[in-house]
Amino acid sequence: MVSVETFRNLSLSFPSTDEHPHFHRRAFRVKKRIFATLHIAENRAMLVLSPVDQSVYCDLDPGNIFPVPGGWGKKGCTLFNLQKVKTTIFKEALTLAYDTAVAKNSGGRKKKIV
Repeated sequence: MVSVETFRNLSLSFPSTDEHPHFHRRAFRVKKRIFATLHIAENRAMLVLSPVDQSVYCDLDPGNIFPVPGGWGKKGCTLFNLQKVKTTIFKEALTLAYDTAVAKNSGGRKKKIV
């Protein structure tokens, strides 16, 4: 389980991260690029992953990790049920979302593991 406070603390622990309103949610950004949003009313978080990374996490816990319905989900936006997802899995995915946003901001791509 990941509490709202834990989510905020983890998200804001990354360098150059800030929190802003985003419609009726809270967005966590690095250099103006959103890597996560907090949906307090639904006790969920949305992380921006690559479609490949999304499929890996969804396979790990399909009842609690799933694509956002529609087009955003096809691009890698992934919902996490904060009440039920394992903290270790969530921390790993959040770090990946942050690292991906940083790489996109720098114009780089994630390094391939050979």
